[in-house]
Amino acid sequence: MAESPVQFDLVVVGTGSGNSVLTPDFDDWRVALIERDVFGGTCLNRGCIPSKMFVYAADMAHQAGHTGHLGVDTSLDAVRWPEIVDRVFGRIDPIAQGGEDYRHSLDKVTVFKGDARFTGHKALEVNGQQITGDHIVLAAGARPYIPPIPGLDEVPYHTSDTVMRLEALPERLVILGGGYIAAELGHVFDAMGVSVSIVNRSERLLRAEDEDVSAAFTQIVGQRMDCALGSPIVDVSQAGSQITVRTEAQDVTGDVLLLATGRVPNGEQLGVTRSGVELDDAGYVVTDEYLRTAVEGVWALGDICHAAQLKHTANEDTRAVAHNIAHPDDLRAPDHSGIPHAVFAHPQVAAVGATEQVLRAEGRPYLRAVRPYSDTAYGWAMEDTTSFTKVLADPDTRLLLGAHIIGPQAPTLIQQLIQGMQFGLTVDEMARGQLYIHPALTEVVEQALLEL
Repeated sequence: MAESPVQFDLVVVGTGSGNSVLTPDFDDWRVALIERDVFGGTCLNRGCIPSKMFVYAADMAHQAGHTGHLGVDTSLDAVRWPEIVDRVFGRIDPIAQGGEDYRHSLDKVTVFKGDARFTGHKALEVNGQQITGDHIVLAAGARPYIPPIPGLDEVPYHTSDTVMRLEALPERLVILGGGYIAAELGHVFDAMGVSVSIVNRSERLLRAEDEDVSAAFTQIVGQRMDCALGSPIVDVSQAGSQITVRTEAQDVTGDVLLLATGRVPNGEQLGVTRSGVELDDAGYVVTDEYLRTAVEGVWALGDICHAAQLKHTANEDTRAVAHNIAHPDDLRAPDHSGIPHAVFAHPQVAAVGATEQVLRAEGRPYLRAVRPYSDTAYGWAMEDTTSFTKVLADPDTRLLLGAHIIGPQAPTLIQQLIQGMQFGLTVDEMARGQLYIHPALTEVVEQALLEL
């Protein structure tokens, strides 16, 4: 006789941002948390946080030996990679375990470790246990995309999930992909003394960024690393310890292969359609503005339903879902207007709003201003010759349509533009309605706005 399913008031699949759904509103609810890996999700364990801890160390390493133009001679003496790895994960791993231990300690929360699969309407199976929930939150995130390249299934490779835990630095690293993961990890390993080759089918790196930013980034990185761009990959093979990626134009060889070819949502793996939940053509869970799926009582948040796949959007989703479940008569939609993002590579990149190529394709009129860091006193201090701020505005309303920065402190500099967009300030108000500290680097933003 089949075991009866266990009924919960709330079931949360995934303990990244999903773990934060459990606000005090649910202290008296019977809750199930399902996690197949470690608590904390991608951001804590394999994404944002560890990668930026590595990036910071890489920034310091890269700076050494690149100060001669300032009249200061420096050199990089050594990189103690195992110590860097231990420092990063020695801090992160206890946080993940502590989060799990805390949830286990709660009387009304049951933690299930294992893969969840839908078996029917609002019904799941985990490790042979059948569970159901009045409310189910799909927060299972995304995973690295493994492209169908001939020979890849016979060659060892890493993804962003595993490469940061390498025991030793390779001599030569080959990265497939040209997006933010390739950019950030390419910077990390290059700065640590690894010979890095980037293989990308597009002729540009960060091709989703504004065209001027993408072009500048590609040129700068091409001076640091071997970039095989604009040529399709034929196959991948291994001879001894060497892995070769063959493109239509050339062969690229290294000791370690890193796949940075994007990420795909996990909705299909969960079998969500068995419960009536819909997936779009790209595999993302379909929701309405309040993050409700097609099935009453089933919600989705974060990377499983958003192509942006950003932690700050997942956090915004979490706040909305938690509120909407607890207060069904006062539904709130998450604010996804002008979602900003940043790439913590070298150079850094940050953006909010529309790119120039999108505005042009839409036939939308716009004003454009670009100001280099070298126009500012702080840019002179840095002897910067490649960084710039680009702003795009509506000629009638004078509202900012998009902002794009490439260079040092870009993710910090753009925040004032994000705030201005969010609160409906015109570019004139942003430029003239406040004092900019002189001679701080923020003057490059001021100058771009003044040009508009």
